[in-house]
Amino acid sequence: MKIVVLDGYTENPGDLSWERLETMGELTVYDRTAYEESPLIAERIGDAEVVVTNKTPVSRATMDACPNLKAVAVLATGYNVIDMEAANEKGVTVMNVPTYGTDIVGQYAVGLLLEICSHYGHHDQAVKDGRWELNQDWCFWDFPMIELAGKTAGIIGLGRIGKTTARILGAIGMKVLAHDGFENDEGRKLAEYVSLDELYAKSDVIFLHCPLFPETEGLINKESISKMKDGVIIINNSRGPLVVEQDLADALNSGKVYAAAVDVVSTEPIRSDNPLLKAKNTIITPHISWAAKEARQRIMDITANNIESYVKGEPINVVNS
Repeated sequence: MKIVVLDGYTENPGDLSWERLETMGELTVYDRTAYEESPLIAERIGDAEVVVTNKTPVSRATMDACPNLKAVAVLATGYNVIDMEAANEKGVTVMNVPTYGTDIVGQYAVGLLLEICSHYGHHDQAVKDGRWELNQDWCFWDFPMIELAGKTAGIIGLGRIGKTTARILGAIGMKVLAHDGFENDEGRKLAEYVSLDELYAKSDVIFLHCPLFPETEGLINKESISKMKDGVIIINNSRGPLVVEQDLADALNSGKVYAAAVDVVSTEPIRSDNPLLKAKNTIITPHISWAAKEARQRIMDITANNIESYVKGEPINVVNS
């Protein structure tokens, strides 16, 4: 059996091993192939039976050109890079990694908030630039220091990651509100479920931990921001299209939103015309919430399990019919 990894570098830049996949067949690993439709994708797949991809798309045209393709293992939870209609028609099994980064993504979300509240990086650089040594006072700060204890956090999407974030926020003394379509007892122990409008109205900080569906696309927009507290902080390390970026940039520049931190944007890699690049009080990181080595090892392990299960004729983590 031939296995081709189309874009393995972000999953494994050299600190992990493809050894388990090597034991299952003839393995070819490409660091990068293409993030847009390209004939190179089908050329590299060739007559392989199994393809492993992260963000390289596998389209109907690619499947047409690769009739031996029988399974696609996605190195992620989201599988929007696969033409699922074509996969269903052609009997191509598509498998994903449903859970791997719960702890690190929650940790990262709170880390973004803490950076907004204390500006660690800025003040570290200020000290190294000599400003503390030359300062006439025994300390200094360039931004307001924000204490979070006693303030209210709102989490939109109280799934596994949202619950992790809620636990951390509770531990630092924040009141936690949540909005989710699937309320449950575990969630009630961590947060108070409220309507979306109540969450907007009462939250000092809003975290986005919900999936991207048609009904959540553009959830943060001019209208929803108008319902929020003046000076609210918004954190998004879920999906970029949850936010109408021009509306958020306008709110940041007007001061309606005090600060925002995003690890995801609508088009990735980010484009030079993204309005958040020039917005006030904005932190943007390059979609790395998931990238801790421990989380990437889980992706590797689950992907290997997926392919092994396919080989045995009992595939797991299948996302199509």
